[in-house]
Amino acid sequence: MSIIIDAETDKILGAAVLGIGGDEIISSILNIMYADQPYTVIGDSVQPHPTVSELIPAILEGLTSWSF
Repeated sequence: MSIIIDAETDKILGAAVLGIGGDEIISSILNIMYADQPYTVIGDSVQPHPTVSELIPAILEGLTSWSF
């Protein structure tokens, strides 16, 4: 799973998910993108257990910064 976030606005620019349940994760990410909200809205959310959506806050906690 990979998520690209704009460092200035904290908005999700795109994501890639490979694996079982990827459709569930991508739907959650798309909802945040269409709502034009920062990644922190979903990063701080409580996801149902047990589902693959639990991976969303986990991956957003481990953000790293890249400059191009």
